[in-house]
Amino acid sequence: MIETGEFDFESRLVSPQVIAEDSEIDYSLRPKTLSEYIGQTKVKENMAVYIEAAKKRGEPLDHVLLYGPPGLGKTTLSGIIAHEMGVNIRVTSGPAIEKKGDLASLLTSLQPGDVLFIDEIHRLSHAIEEVLYPALEDLAIDIIIGNGPAARSIRIDLPKFTLIGATTRSGQLSAPLRDRFGIIQRLELYSTEDLAEIITRSAVILGVALDRDAAVEMASRSRGTPRIANRFLKRVRDYADVMGDGRITRDIAKIALDRMEVDDLGLDSLDKRMLLTIIKGYGGGPVGLETLASAIGEESVTLEDVCEPFLMQLGFLARTPRGRCATDLAYRHFGLKRSGDDDGGQTSLL
Repeated sequence: MIETGEFDFESRLVSPQVIAEDSEIDYSLRPKTLSEYIGQTKVKENMAVYIEAAKKRGEPLDHVLLYGPPGLGKTTLSGIIAHEMGVNIRVTSGPAIEKKGDLASLLTSLQPGDVLFIDEIHRLSHAIEEVLYPALEDLAIDIIIGNGPAARSIRIDLPKFTLIGATTRSGQLSAPLRDRFGIIQRLELYSTEDLAEIITRSAVILGVALDRDAAVEMASRSRGTPRIANRFLKRVRDYADVMGDGRITRDIAKIALDRMEVDDLGLDSLDKRMLLTIIKGYGGGPVGLETLASAIGEESVTLEDVCEPFLMQLGFLARTPRGRCATDLAYRHFGLKRSGDDDGGQTSLL
């Protein structure tokens, strides 16, 4: 069995979620215009048309839903949309809107044409959604004042505004809410070439000397996610300052990422533990998610939401009705081969 132990999610370098250290450079590296935004070509082309058409008509942009894996730039794109439209943006998140009054306060503070950005919009409660529907359709909200027989409803008119919702789980968005978005765009994982451009641009902003092949090395391990790529740049910069002359070369980048246990495909120690537990502990699977989580010492939701999507994208993991299975590609990645049934499904080194 693989040695178990609690994994520090906040320190996971390849986590696509926001961690504490991201705040230091996150906002300074964000592009402000569509022309500065690298990657997501189809989304950019579509949004450029929608924005230009809205500006020509002198109307606010239609409501926008952005969905896709975390770390791909949904928040950044919402800021760009507001900037291109020449309006202000108010930023909040689904979990932060706990009461109807919270949403009412946000909506009534908007100026004509403003953008309201709600991250993790799938986590809005049903009661909050009910308040949001008339705001999106009729530009009005109904507020109940008082209790019991003395209660009365007051309708407050709202200025025309644009709601931008972002979600990593579009399947959990209720159908009535989804139908109220006129523009729906999916953000895809980035190519290595686009990530290398993002890293190069970030290095210029941060004043870091960077070789092109070093940018490609970091990009190839970034799991298709700009947030991870920028995090790598920050960490590798430290190694370049201490071990070199401050310039990030391919050798420095490789040494740094190897020391941080991120391999050539972007797998980290948690990914490897998960796969090796399936291979060595359960003969390659199938093994149930809860059993696997207990063996590793992790929460099942962490494995399901954080590890599995990338491992399945690489073709290293298969989900079956009976449980999770390691594929032949996973075996080959670790230099292992799947033995026949005569030895009980055990693995051996090549």
